Amino acid sequence: MTAKVLMVQGTSSSAGKSLLVTALCRIFARRGWKVAPFKAQNMSNNAGVCLDGAEIGRAQITQAMAAGIEPTAQMNPVLLKPEANVRSQVVVLGKAWETLAARDYYDRKRVLWNYVTESLDQLRAEYDLVIIEGAGSPAELNLKRNDIVNMAVAVYAQAPVLLVGDIDRGGIFPQLLGTWWLLPEEEQRLIAGFIVNKFRGDPSLFTDGIEIIEEKSDIPVVGVVPWMVDLAIPEEDAVALDVKTPAVFDRTAGQAAAQITDIAIIRLPRIANFDDFDQLAGEPGVRVRYITKPAELAGADAVIIPGTKSTMADLEWLNQAGFAEPLRIWADEDKPLVGICGGYQMLGREIYDPNGVESPIEQMAGLSILPITTSFAGEKATHRATGFIASGWTDNWFAQLDEASVHGYEIHMGRTETETPWLRLVQRGEQQVNVVDGAMRPDGRVWGCYLHGLFGNQSVRHAWLESLGWSYAAESQVAADLETAFDQLANHVEEALDMTLLEKILADQPS
Repeated sequence: MTAKVLMVQGTSSSAGKSLLVTALCRIFARRGWKVAPFKAQNMSNNAGVCLDGAEIGRAQITQAMAAGIEPTAQMNPVLLKPEANVRSQVVVLGKAWETLAARDYYDRKRVLWNYVTESLDQLRAEYDLVIIEGAGSPAELNLKRNDIVNMAVAVYAQAPVLLVGDIDRGGIFPQLLGTWWLLPEEEQRLIAGFIVNKFRGDPSLFTDGIEIIEEKSDIPVVGVVPWMVDLAIPEEDAVALDVKTPAVFDRTAGQAAAQITDIAIIRLPRIANFDDFDQLAGEPGVRVRYITKPAELAGADAVIIPGTKSTMADLEWLNQAGFAEPLRIWADEDKPLVGICGGYQMLGREIYDPNGVESPIEQMAGLSILPITTSFAGEKATHRATGFIASGWTDNWFAQLDEASVHGYEIHMGRTETETPWLRLVQRGEQQVNVVDGAMRPDGRVWGCYLHGLFGNQSVRHAWLESLGWSYAAESQVAADLETAFDQLANHVEEALDMTLLEKILADQPS
């Protein structure tokens, strides 16, 4: 049996496609469907790792979690990870394939199309329903001939398409109707419904708007989805850092300044996997803010240098932006400083890339804050990982974590020599290993490691926050509650959509 399909496309980037697909995965899974997400091509440095080590977009991992299944490489066969304005690493079926300039990438799309169709076919053979996500807009006329993610996929799968518009941006009528009118007739026939997303206020006030859209197109409006606030679901990419208001990361309203633990995260140009810090932002009494200027270090209780897709380029930016000396002074004053993955590499003495794996620069001096050196290797390490905190720390906050188990994942090209490892990995995927990671100063104030998701471990998160003076008495509301967040999202969207119509759209497809 071949699975039914339903595709969600948007009138633009950030129209809300990913979140709606997440919601639909949860909705249909709760209704008894065996459902899987699919996005042919994703462009994001927010990635995650499947059980077998395959690297795919964070959004598809989140969507698979919402559906209650393990993510696989077939759910995102092509992932583009930008390294510069015109160059990206191309990850195919979970493995680094090539690093290409944009112009060269277009020449490879015929080859990549085979991976796309084979992956979709495989998912349709294994599941009852595949919910497909598009990218950007299907009406970018100059790009359509190279399309492998929007209407090309819809036509291949003969998938009914829900076209989503963002009413908060304004111009919802040209968004929806203009996109539909610009499509050729073969593709217009696949538009099964419109969704008006991000509506602020009373949706009943848009009744006349629905009538206009349906009259002009003879296509039903499947629903008007009200604005959703802070559902604590990982973001697809760093665009969210540009469009979210600071309040989204700040749950400290009404608290005195002395009660707030303030964490400043440097907003690197190629920041990756910033969902590492969602759990910190979710704790009561913790403010997380993303900064781009050294002056914004003022008032912080701790500073984090996050992961990046291009360590050497972002280290150069860090120097040019004037962060290097203030960060050295910060560390010399024994103020808390943390580096995760690429940020960890930057804290070291030297970074070497003799084979041009990441950069044409063969050697670059690090910040020389931690006693480590990093060399880039040709093979990317991508693993889910389990380990424990090494024993023997007596004079810093790690002492209370003696032998504590931790879980996370690795995505890095670098190999780092460390004199002060504090983390021992014992399992990567299903393989038993014995690998040391991390470095720290003896007092535990400055430290780093490769393990993404570290702050998802409550014991580590709470011990570190307490070392910063965090003592908020309210009960932690983090992480239990990703499952709760999925249900809240699904409830919100299910209430807004005409589910009877959606069920009919699916029922009318041949099996």
